[in-house]
Amino acid sequence: MLRCRDGSLYTGWTNDLEARLRSHSAGTGGKYTRSRLPVELVWYETFDTREEAMSREWHVKRLSREEKLALIRKRTDG
Repeated sequence: MLRCRDGSLYTGWTNDLEARLRSHSAGTGGKYTRSRLPVELVWYETFDTREEAMSREWHVKRLSREEKLALIRKRTDG
């Protein structure tokens, strides 16, 4: 999950997190983040399969903003 300059959160999946983050930071990663640079990686999970990652992305995108912020806090607190 990325936090954009305007404070919004962007959720996606990738098989190469570092490359995807570089792409978003360069303004070539996605239409949504392009106009909200800079972005900061604030949360991620890893999975064994593409299907698992895509399923988790689907579920995370349906969380409320507060629930997403709770995920971020959980990761930074421990």
